[in-house]
Amino acid sequence: MTTPSTTAASTATRTTAGDAPAKAGRSLGARIAARAGGGAMRVFLVLVALFWLMPTVGLLLSSLRGADDIASSGWWKVFTAPSQLTFDNYARLLENSTITGSLLNTVMITVPATVLVVVIGSLAGYAFAWLDFPGRDWWFLLVVGLLVVPVQVALVPVSKLFGAVGIFETTLGVVLFHTAFGLPFATFLLRNFFAEIPRELLEAARLDGAGEIRLFTRVVMPLGGPAIASLGIFQFLWVWNDMLVALIFADSGSPPITVALQQQVRQFGNNIDVLAPGAFVSMVIPLAVFFAFQRHFVSGVMAGAVK
Repeated sequence: MTTPSTTAASTATRTTAGDAPAKAGRSLGARIAARAGGGAMRVFLVLVALFWLMPTVGLLLSSLRGADDIASSGWWKVFTAPSQLTFDNYARLLENSTITGSLLNTVMITVPATVLVVVIGSLAGYAFAWLDFPGRDWWFLLVVGLLVVPVQVALVPVSKLFGAVGIFETTLGVVLFHTAFGLPFATFLLRNFFAEIPRELLEAARLDGAGEIRLFTRVVMPLGGPAIASLGIFQFLWVWNDMLVALIFADSGSPPITVALQQQVRQFGNNIDVLAPGAFVSMVIPLAVFFAFQRHFVSGVMAGAVK
């Protein structure tokens, strides 16, 4: 005769026996997953990050060494001879009118090109997402198609066009070129982001008497802040680090920092004591912009990932 306790015990025994192979089969994968998320993986990622930052650290230390020290040994020598570190290179950099002027020219190109792309791209993205006009879908397909057009294809025809209207080798020409090639991606990105805004929210604002301009500025823009910040960071980095467009369209007498550094290498190949701090300053500014808006960038990248 079986008692309830005996039945429960036998059931528990069978369940344990049946689950044992499954647990044994999952144990290896579980251990690997646990170790991947544990301290060993963190140490590995830290080592990868340090290896990735090594060129930046090397450039920084090189910019703080004299020309003779740079010519005689590598940048890692400062760890055994810290007396090599000096700020004289940066003092000479500030006295180099070509480098300092090129930094100002780069700002004058990058800031307008970024602002124009963000403003026009936001307006176009809102129009494609929420306004009804003839051929809206076809126009949007045309914008998407422009994403695959390489910059190199447009260099010759745009150069002829800018020469005909008198803006070739001017700051305005460089700004317009970057704006034109940044708008397709900006429109595509912001249209997809704005389309995720609940329709009920926009209809409620319209019922309250909000027009399209007020709706765009008071509702859509605040909600699209993360995506707009991400777009601004991308555009800023692209324009700041550009060399090809600047080399062709910028004024040779007032080039941006990328072209100015290239010219310094070509003319004075041994003045690394000026090139190193110039290159580091050119790299630090976009890094500072990225880290300043990192929170908005991450929010923009993750927008829509969690419902």
